[in-house]
Amino acid sequence: MRKSFFPTCRFSRIMGSLQVLLGGAVILLSITSLFRLYFAGFFLRDENVCRHFYHVKDAYVGFDAKAISVRVDEVLSKMANLQEKLEIAVRKLEMNYGTSDKMNITKAEYRKFLEEEVIHPLSSAHISLRQIRIPGVNGFSNSTMKEDPLINYFMIEEIRKYIIPKSNRIGKLNIYDTDRIYNTIGHACVLMKNELEEYMNYDIGTFCKNDWNLAQNLMIKGCDPLPRRRCLTRASKLYQKPFPVNESLWKLPDNRNVDWSNYRCRNFGCLSSKNPRRGYSKCTGCFELEKEIVKWVSNGSLLVDFLISDVLAVKPGEIRIGLDFGIGTGTFAARMREQNVTIVTTALNLGAPFSEMIALRGLVPLYVTLNQRLPFFDNTMDLIHTIGLLDGWIDIQLMDFTLFDWDRILRPGGLLWIDRFFCSRKDLDDYIYMFLQFGYKKHKWVISPKSKEEVYLSALLEKPPRAL
Repeated sequence: MRKSFFPTCRFSRIMGSLQVLLGGAVILLSITSLFRLYFAGFFLRDENVCRHFYHVKDAYVGFDAKAISVRVDEVLSKMANLQEKLEIAVRKLEMNYGTSDKMNITKAEYRKFLEEEVIHPLSSAHISLRQIRIPGVNGFSNSTMKEDPLINYFMIEEIRKYIIPKSNRIGKLNIYDTDRIYNTIGHACVLMKNELEEYMNYDIGTFCKNDWNLAQNLMIKGCDPLPRRRCLTRASKLYQKPFPVNESLWKLPDNRNVDWSNYRCRNFGCLSSKNPRRGYSKCTGCFELEKEIVKWVSNGSLLVDFLISDVLAVKPGEIRIGLDFGIGTGTFAARMREQNVTIVTTALNLGAPFSEMIALRGLVPLYVTLNQRLPFFDNTMDLIHTIGLLDGWIDIQLMDFTLFDWDRILRPGGLLWIDRFFCSRKDLDDYIYMFLQFGYKKHKWVISPKSKEEVYLSALLEKPPRAL
């Protein structure tokens, strides 16, 4: 292929012109900022400075000036880096001047240089400047807020688009009696800015990155709920149709239906309790269905092991829907399904594909953390069952928030089944108080030794009516 050569002086002239344009942009930005500050009253040397700067209903009260400053500094840093790159390129050209009449560079290389080293950085700086949002002097209508929350805190465009309030198209109040919709993110997201921006840094409409592990880490550390995304979720390339419903409950799923890239194990057989390097510690035997199949239907070795038949006999015909809150693969929900009871199972993929396993068994996994308000309406659940997660490691106040949320969704006459809760003997009285503070009726209450220092507690409690 024939190469096109450019005179050194021509390329130097282009570089010099770019430097002049860049310098002019910096000067223009500085002059504009000073101009706005002047007319805002910033340079007035009397006691009316603040009144001039915060005129008309104190619209800028609470305005995040620090975030604005950080974003402007980032833009200026980008422009300074670009200028430095151009200066280096010019110096290299000057050093090579006279050694060759023509530069050994193709049009494609020249175009790539301009796109990657000049156009893209300038475009990024331009977008960053345009995204800086300053509240209007009157704030928002139908709102006490003076600025969009967190808009100036994040740099990634997609998360900024998500957070910006969405006004109603018809200009009237919507069914929620507001003129705009605010998309929510967890308050701890501001403490994990880099991780959240990595999670939201994607191309719209393309495949999402394989970053569910990052998302789960954000959720566990309080960045929950996460913002929605506009990318396509990946699935296993070898995905097979699930087993029929009556077969799927007690049969290990096909290994090809799980993406194993983020786990130590690469198949369900590896998750056996006999494998010391399986990657998770809780829920011993969860993926061994021959062991799971006897739970809650045959008498256990301890008095704290209640049978499903005995629990359902307390409220014959009344238990229809419920929640299994813990760590597992859905075995409790599978057993209850055989009794025509629909159970939603909470799950997180802590070292193993718990969510996938539950779904492939034909059950419903609810992907939530311990720190999230449950997405159920008040007084709707017939039964809440908990095992394996809410134990003696949990902070007393966190348990209090959790139990009150359970009480909120449990209907009058509904059952709270505390299954094999364990804690140290010295803490038992504190936890007993937490469970009994709601005035529930005791149907079953058993305490059994777990070890020399720990005890088990199992209980079946009924929520009172609490009529207004």
